[in-house]
Amino acid sequence: MPNRLAHETSPYLLQHADNPVDWWPWSAEAFDEARERGVPVLLSVGYSSCHWCHVMAHESFEDEATAALMNEKFVSVKVDREERPDVDAVYMEAVQAATGHGGWPMTVFLTADAEPFYFGTYFPPEPRHGMPSFAQVLDGVHRAWTDRRGEVDEVAGKIVRDLGERQLTHGTGEKPGEDELAQALLGLTRDYDQAHGGFGGAPKFPPSMVIEFLLRHYARTGAEGALQMAAETCERMARGGIYDQLGGGFARYSVDREWTVPHFEKMLYDNALLCRAYAHLWRATGSDLARRVALETADFMVRELRTNEGGFASALDADSEDPATGEHVEGAYYVWTPRQLRDVLGDSDAELAMAAYGVTEEGTFEKGASVLRLPLAEGPLADASRLASVRERLLAARADRPAPGRDDKVVAAWNGLAVAALAEVGAYFDRPDLVAAAVGAGDLLVRLHMDPRARLARTSKDGRAGSNAGVLEDYADVAEGFLTLASVTGEGVWLEFAGFLLDHVLAQFADPESGALYDTAADAERLIRRPQDPTDNAAPSGWTAAAGALLSYAAHTGASPHRLAAERALGVVKALGPRVPRFIGHGLAVAEAALSGPLEVAVVGEVLGDLHRTALLGGAPGAVVAAGPPGSAELPLLAGRGLVDGLPAAYVCRSFVCDAPTTDPGELASKLS
Repeated sequence: MPNRLAHETSPYLLQHADNPVDWWPWSAEAFDEARERGVPVLLSVGYSSCHWCHVMAHESFEDEATAALMNEKFVSVKVDREERPDVDAVYMEAVQAATGHGGWPMTVFLTADAEPFYFGTYFPPEPRHGMPSFAQVLDGVHRAWTDRRGEVDEVAGKIVRDLGERQLTHGTGEKPGEDELAQALLGLTRDYDQAHGGFGGAPKFPPSMVIEFLLRHYARTGAEGALQMAAETCERMARGGIYDQLGGGFARYSVDREWTVPHFEKMLYDNALLCRAYAHLWRATGSDLARRVALETADFMVRELRTNEGGFASALDADSEDPATGEHVEGAYYVWTPRQLRDVLGDSDAELAMAAYGVTEEGTFEKGASVLRLPLAEGPLADASRLASVRERLLAARADRPAPGRDDKVVAAWNGLAVAALAEVGAYFDRPDLVAAAVGAGDLLVRLHMDPRARLARTSKDGRAGSNAGVLEDYADVAEGFLTLASVTGEGVWLEFAGFLLDHVLAQFADPESGALYDTAADAERLIRRPQDPTDNAAPSGWTAAAGALLSYAAHTGASPHRLAAERALGVVKALGPRVPRFIGHGLAVAEAALSGPLEVAVVGEVLGDLHRTALLGGAPGAVVAAGPPGSAELPLLAGRGLVDGLPAAYVCRSFVCDAPTTDPGELASKLS
């Protein structure tokens, strides 16, 4: 019999709907049940493309004996961290504070008042590598609850008090200046991996937000070192196994510092952020590689992640069925052995493919298989058409393999990031189909995720909005997507929608005293702590993403409250940027825009004509662009501006001072460089 998860919209929760565990979704009713039965709550948090979540589910949650123990001794609550990032953030903070590390699956034991008292991540089915078995953990927690209840309550109360006393450095409410941004660049230089690009060691994550900061810093200051770090990192990732050399798109991270072997799941947010970063690298350098990767990543998102409703699915799994064994294993869809290459290509072209893609007889992954790469040392001389044929045949052969599962959940924030990326890439490279895909996703967000009061639902699936409220990153990233659509399409309705969302940010997420921002709305469900984090994780922090959207909206409209709120929010970047620049890259990028103005560019004439496209390709950090026909009232920056001598004209302004209009794309490019 299916359990209580059978009617949820989350694909992750639905994966557990047939477990013998009597799962509850996160709800007041679950905690009422625990209180009535006098048992603790077992909270299990994960997400659908998480490899070790699947492993623990198979080993423990599908096991009848383990499920019976869970059902007898606990009320078990399953949470999709992508649907409830607030719940995940609060308890992950507790896990990290108690154990020094975190991860998923996350396993937390709570009182009926939702206070945590015991923590862990993955637990094996039997004792292993110094770890207790999951059954031992369940038995130990039950005995502590039964025999030492006063001690458990005391521990839980202390943990909640300690979390409540943790203070976040908000800064002074002043935006960073030249000194702080220069110190941040110096800190990144110290952490930079000169040999392989990127920052730090293994595992190595794509530093999307830091790349944006480096490109903006180079655009504002001309610092060649910043551009070099961005360009080298992008090239090494694009040539590595973290990038899908056949189908485009990036995996979540590399398990090694050389970008060779990825963790194979593909997330929407990574690909949206990297698509935009490579497009901006091309804008700065004209790199053919950056152009190719930006377009291939955009095409991957549209081809493999777009849903029937026009939004974008959250992720593709790391695991898929290995045709040889029938088992679900990590990377089976993507890796190749020399024999598999020969079977598809024949001996001659297989040798070419092995050299071009770094495939060895020993393998770079498991069981003699290799992850396809493009080694820096070019392979044997071959004409481009032969290599293109090899790639096409391998891609066609791969399509016959069992495909990884797809999490069809549409997350508002990540779709906002995809909208921004696809709209820009479509405009840069004359791909109206990509702009249309961005508009389609924007329409879905308005139609399905926004209610009449401009409140956002966090998720939807199959055209049905989920019940969980949007968090700060949803409002910020969707607003960013809408602002980008306004700049690319010239349609003022997108600016209006962005304004609705940002007004909600000011009313519900901002602290009026300090200017700090919270991750949940003032009227959201009360947890043991109101989550608040200005540092980037896999995607930009909601705090600094909101600062960026507020800054852009103010530049479009002249709205002083939004500009002031953006600058106050950037105070945390002034405090943290020089100390931990790797973890607040998006905030640093927004600070570059604030320091640069940002420029305001109004183009009167044909939308996506030469002047408009030149304006969009301008390198000034965070510049906002408005375009429309003469007399248009769609966008405020167009007001009172017309053609010059009957020709399309561009007006460039900064800090209430405007240059003379120009009708020459070359002159406009100079003004924006």
